[in-house]
Amino acid sequence: MSKILLIEDDIPYCQMLEKFLQKKGYEVQSSYTASDARSKFAETGFDLVLTDLRLPEHDGLQMLSEIKRVAPQTGVILMTGHAEVHTAVSAMKKGALDYLAKPFTPDEMLAVVRRALDTPPEPSQEKPGRKVNADVPDTMIIGVSEVSKKLIEFIKLVAPTEMSVLISGESGTGKEVAARSIHNLSPRKDRPFIAVDCGAIARELATSEFFGHLKGSFTGAVEEKVGHFEAANGGTLFLDEVGNLTYEHQIQLLRTLQERKIKKVGASYETKVDVRIITATNENLKKAVSEGRFRQDLYHRLNEFSIKTPSLDERSEDLMLFANAFLFQANESLHKNVGGFSEEVVEAFENYHWPGNIRELKNVIKRAVLLTETDKVCLEALPDEILQNDYTDVSIHSISKADYERDRILKALKKTNFNKSKAAKLLNVTRKTLYNKISHYDLDL
Repeated sequence: MSKILLIEDDIPYCQMLEKFLQKKGYEVQSSYTASDARSKFAETGFDLVLTDLRLPEHDGLQMLSEIKRVAPQTGVILMTGHAEVHTAVSAMKKGALDYLAKPFTPDEMLAVVRRALDTPPEPSQEKPGRKVNADVPDTMIIGVSEVSKKLIEFIKLVAPTEMSVLISGESGTGKEVAARSIHNLSPRKDRPFIAVDCGAIARELATSEFFGHLKGSFTGAVEEKVGHFEAANGGTLFLDEVGNLTYEHQIQLLRTLQERKIKKVGASYETKVDVRIITATNENLKKAVSEGRFRQDLYHRLNEFSIKTPSLDERSEDLMLFANAFLFQANESLHKNVGGFSEEVVEAFENYHWPGNIRELKNVIKRAVLLTETDKVCLEALPDEILQNDYTDVSIHSISKADYERDRILKALKKTNFNKSKAAKLLNVTRKTLYNKISHYDLDL
């Protein structure tokens, strides 16, 4: 397996490139600073280095020279802005293998990497008959906001245990993704993960759906059915919108959790099951308990550990990180090469309140990518509700680039309580660049 070192100070962008290359079968390590890159390069032999031409307090050309001096056999690819292409071409004369002009698509990057390593496209890893749900990512997109960090911390903390977990949060905040992450980080990761929408099960069929039935046990039972508990045996059963269960089925679920046994419809015997339960709800189950709609004993059984998935409003620092990740996914699934978002689109995204949260953002971006025929997503590709809402600045169509940039800097500073390091990270620029911009716009801070 070829080893790649990725050097890029735009952390969210770097994380996405790293994940993409790993999915394509490469072993990838990332560095956000030149000093960290030097340490990693000294410890590990890399076959290829992808480095940004502009690094904090450093220069990609210097990095190129250092790498070639220590390991002349290691290939180096420079990532540049369009305005720096002439510099990149000059760098190739100094030993760089190739360059990538930003914005570039994942497929463009992959082609350059394969050419550099002289590796053919990888064969399909999908096994015959295996269905892959492209809408569910293998891992969570790790945010940079404090609430995102807390969410990841809780997931890592509870995942290795056998505790039942109750995940609460608004619709579209990624409750199932969080549940899958818990499963994937647990000792049960190689066993089944079965997700069930409790609100979509017909009441009269719920017992059969959960516990299965024998052939001929009722009219229409033409063959034996394996229930969700049996299907998840040894693994994890995720019950979404658990508050929709009827009182009768709550009793059945409680008994199963206590006894660790199920009884199929029509059977005279019980079957042992070993299942970890993760549940989710977008309603207040405590209130449902107080109103007598949900059993208190079941609530405490399910709520051994609780996690809340934050709304997009609570994690605004993660907005464009998610947007860029979904852009990559949309490009792959739609076979498109859209390179990014226009400044006006970014402004519209940041002013919209996203009632549908992450799910809505993903759907909006996929639709926009489908409609986009240019290099970047423009306002025309966005749905009307984003452009015509009370949160959108009416001057979005006419604001000058300078005013837009100045406003963005002020917003970032306010969001971070005027912490310039955090604001620079939020804006995806270096601290030096931010200080220069503050001076340029004469911001008295």
